[in-house]
Amino acid sequence: MFAVIETGGKQYRVSPGQKVKIEKLEIKEGESLVFDKVLLKADGESVTIGAPYISGAKVEAKVVRQARNKKVIIFKYHSKTRQRKKRGHRQYFTEVEVTKV
Repeated sequence: MFAVIETGGKQYRVSPGQKVKIEKLEIKEGESLVFDKVLLKADGESVTIGAPYISGAKVEAKVVRQARNKKVIIFKYHSKTRQRKKRGHRQYFTEVEVTKV
């Protein structure tokens, strides 16, 4: 059993017991949340596809932690002009564990 949900402008394929890193949500650790934007739901042989979302379908999850990803280095370089820029970026994320589809 799995479902495809939409959150933070991205789509994720989730199944019960799976941990997923999603865009940061303003929810404290340990709290539960419900994703109601379900695009697809598959249970064995039966597959339900939404247009764009499945009405009445929802995915329940629990927030495991709020953290930041590893640093990504941004390096811009222009040859022959001695122009160099080096920056770093760490994106915030929310890790959730799917409890029920």
